[in-house]
Amino acid sequence: MKPLISFTLDQDTEEMCSTLTAFAENRLAAPETFDAEDFRRRWLLAGRQGITGTCVPDEFGGSGMDAVSAAALMEALGRGCRDTGFAFSVAAHLYACLMPVVEFGTTEQKKRWLPALASGELIAAHGITEPGAGSDALSLRTRAVRDGDRYVLNGEKCFTTNAPVADVFLIQAVTDPEAGYFGLTSFLIEAGTPGLSVGRPYDKVGLRGSPMADVHLQDVAVPADQVLGAEGGGAAVFTSSMRWERTCLFAAYLGSMRRLLDSTVDHVREREQFGAPIGSFQAVSHRIVDMVMRYESARLLLFRAAVGLDEGSQDEIGPALAKLAVSEAAVQLGLDAVQLRGGLGIVDGEAETFLRDALPSRIFSGTNEIQKNNIARALGLGRAPHRRRAAR
Repeated sequence: MKPLISFTLDQDTEEMCSTLTAFAENRLAAPETFDAEDFRRRWLLAGRQGITGTCVPDEFGGSGMDAVSAAALMEALGRGCRDTGFAFSVAAHLYACLMPVVEFGTTEQKKRWLPALASGELIAAHGITEPGAGSDALSLRTRAVRDGDRYVLNGEKCFTTNAPVADVFLIQAVTDPEAGYFGLTSFLIEAGTPGLSVGRPYDKVGLRGSPMADVHLQDVAVPADQVLGAEGGGAAVFTSSMRWERTCLFAAYLGSMRRLLDSTVDHVREREQFGAPIGSFQAVSHRIVDMVMRYESARLLLFRAAVGLDEGSQDEIGPALAKLAVSEAAVQLGLDAVQLRGGLGIVDGEAETFLRDALPSRIFSGTNEIQKNNIARALGLGRAPHRRRAAR
């Protein structure tokens, strides 16, 4: 099914999207159980196709694409790659790790890190979430203390995407506990640095093709030239990365949604009950229409947010709405696809796999409840300060 909503892409990008979808269908199939060696093999293949560095400038080994084109390619990857977890890992690497280096790194840092990360030779992971600091990112307990020309980091990170296979970590730590928003600092740390260790991979309900684990930091010495941005600028780095992630990462879900929607339409056309295709029954056809509406609406909001990124917008509403719309649409579309398949929907197959992969989308990149808080605050609807009653 061709999307009703279209954004103008140049011919080269359109051809790249078609090529990438076909490539992902044929070359990025995952084994039944996660295998780190096979993951790395597929990662290098994706890197050769340019997908691991789409937004990175040409001079640093990337494709130099704008956000709209990059989102279109991520959508194409999601459509062709049935391993949504793998597509998710690629997107997290690119938008939560590489784009912060593109936007905040020094020239020396960009030359050092970006070429190998953009080519797929290296994999990156972003460590922000902690056991006691999820939605409340300013409650981090990981500390970084200046010691001459280096910093010493101690703390724990959890739910870190790509941690079991990462070569480079972008770690957020507190350098000034009293400074609030300006007390966080970002660090680029190589895997294998003494004191940095990774826990056992999580066994997750969905996105099983995306490796995730805890990261432990015990007296990890990091040279001062590996601070990303300025000391105290970590919150700005994180906020920028979330604008990219909440927009372009979720384009992979659009591709997966489109693939599932197409197969569901085929199913209700072919499946017969009571002497007629079930798609001819109003209850079924109306559910399909609702699925199309959710997909098309979410796609519009996501590409609108991508346009904002290209225009340099600092708007929080667009990316938050895109994240909300895509994640909620994905979960509901998965539920609908399962329901329309009947018994086939609850056994191992495309619909139930997609639903499991969709469920985490309402949690990561900031829960959907937090997105609504962010939107409300941007609209000037934040909670008013407590006013003390006047004495009588």
